[in-house]
Amino acid sequence: MCGIVGAVAQRDVAPILLEGLRRLEYRGYDSAGVAIVDDQGELQRVRRTGKVAELADAIAETPAPGGTGIAHTRWATHGEPNERNAHPHVSGEDIAVVHNGIIENHEDLREFLKGEGYVFTSDTDTEVIAHLVNLEQKSSGTLLEAVQKAVKKLEGAYGMVVMDRTDTERLIVARSGSPLVIGLGLSENFIASDQLALFPVTRRFMFLEEGDVAEITRTTVSVFDSKGQTVERPAKESDIEHDAGDKGQYRHYMLKEIHEQPDAIANTLEGRLGEHKLNLDILGKDGIEILNKTEAVQIVACGTSYNSAMVARYWFEELAGIPCRVEIASEFRYRKFFVPKNCLFVTISQSGETADTLAALHLAKEQGYMASLSICNVPGSSMVRESDISLMTRAGAEIGVASTKAFTTQLTALLMLVAAIGRHTGMTEAQEAEIVQALRELPHSIKDALALSSDIEALAEDFAHKHHSLFLGRGTQYPIAMEGALKLKEISYIHAEAYAAGELKHGPLALIDDDMPVIVVAPNNDLLEKLKSNMEEVRARGGQLYVFADRGSKMTQADGMKVLPVNEVPEIVAPILYTIPLQLLSYYVAVLKGTDVDQPRNLAKSVTVE
Repeated sequence: MCGIVGAVAQRDVAPILLEGLRRLEYRGYDSAGVAIVDDQGELQRVRRTGKVAELADAIAETPAPGGTGIAHTRWATHGEPNERNAHPHVSGEDIAVVHNGIIENHEDLREFLKGEGYVFTSDTDTEVIAHLVNLEQKSSGTLLEAVQKAVKKLEGAYGMVVMDRTDTERLIVARSGSPLVIGLGLSENFIASDQLALFPVTRRFMFLEEGDVAEITRTTVSVFDSKGQTVERPAKESDIEHDAGDKGQYRHYMLKEIHEQPDAIANTLEGRLGEHKLNLDILGKDGIEILNKTEAVQIVACGTSYNSAMVARYWFEELAGIPCRVEIASEFRYRKFFVPKNCLFVTISQSGETADTLAALHLAKEQGYMASLSICNVPGSSMVRESDISLMTRAGAEIGVASTKAFTTQLTALLMLVAAIGRHTGMTEAQEAEIVQALRELPHSIKDALALSSDIEALAEDFAHKHHSLFLGRGTQYPIAMEGALKLKEISYIHAEAYAAGELKHGPLALIDDDMPVIVVAPNNDLLEKLKSNMEEVRARGGQLYVFADRGSKMTQADGMKVLPVNEVPEIVAPILYTIPLQLLSYYVAVLKGTDVDQPRNLAKSVTVE
């Protein structure tokens, strides 16, 4: 969601702040702004609705040279997406604040601060922070002390940076439930909500923990925990090789990331496949012992990650022979639940900062789960640091809001996890060898599926003027149908729903007519004949079918049915393969409809608020 960048340097920081914001555009936003203390000691604030490019143009018209500044891209929560609600927010002539998260008690604080004489100029919860720090500073010796006092009065989630016009030597940052990373330079230091924002200026990072408050100057970083005690946070060199700032030959990041999937999956598998067995030594001795003890699995996730978990549920119960429960993280948090014996708690998140999933992990630690494991794409993220063990997907930076390679690499990692647990719960060596071989061949199979791109682009023309669609699948393909529907609605704004095909007669058939496209994923498995019967139910009612079918099924085109053949693959990896044509279909439909493919309206890449 919202993006933060800050800098304390001996050079003009405006270019650094703007480049950082550009690199955070993938998170989704509706306005952007900067505040810089200029060479004359004045606080210069520039805010604009729309894209970072518009903010850059405004700054170019009225340059603000200065070595200390903060910047922000806002995804609206409290208040409309307009300039008056854009960050940074100020209090008086001195205090400026940028903030990610939601302050839940902002209404009470607003009334209190009004009683103290403060005048509010926005509808945001963030302005409360600026005025509260201003108030606390009147009775505090330093800005650090003022922020430490202020955060104790805040309820909710925040990642914030506070700047004082009268003290250009430092920034104060605080983190509770919303990620912040400090970038370490030479006689300059930086702050951001995502390390990607800072790659042009540093590769050394310090990750703040929950409850931390830090004071950042050009030459020092001092970190204090929630009790005000000085603590050490280790500095780490980033080993992320892929800098996704360039779309290369592709029109959109999403298309680039779709085509990166063979390499992304190969990276997920690298060093983890033996000749006939998995090699998960990367989990360490303690991690292997945890997997050996696992008798049940509980997975929580959101959005696309939830769909990958739904596929894994089939795999865990069929291949590993252990019960697996899957829940949306935001629902799991607010109900009573039973914790099975020796149950492994698994969280899945591309960013490792998804607010509801992270909160579910915190809750699970209090409820007696045997251990926690995260499947994640971002080393050093909160979820990775706070889990007992982690299995990294190694997908590389994913910029498009609609997740593609993160999803297929999650599925790949989950299948490896299933096999690793299964070897201790009854899976035979032959079954493990089959999984290993299927995974080894998977990147090549994905390349074959990408070759369907031009055919799918032509197929997409049928959807250009549609408003509704239905996706069908059976077995492990049902969650893939869910993912296909999610992708289409995310980026083309076509209403899309997914159903287990056997549920047609229980409601969805009422929607079928010649204006309702029905997309079907049809691998050649034991459920194919059942699926064909469901398809005939659609055709009999005048519906138009679009079928992605295994070549081995010998399904052919007919009235009311267009068939696009997909190469045969082992059944175990078919869910991963059939994801590819659905991603391409969604992409080309969105292009035809002229939507913002990489940054669809109202959505954010990393959902860091509840």
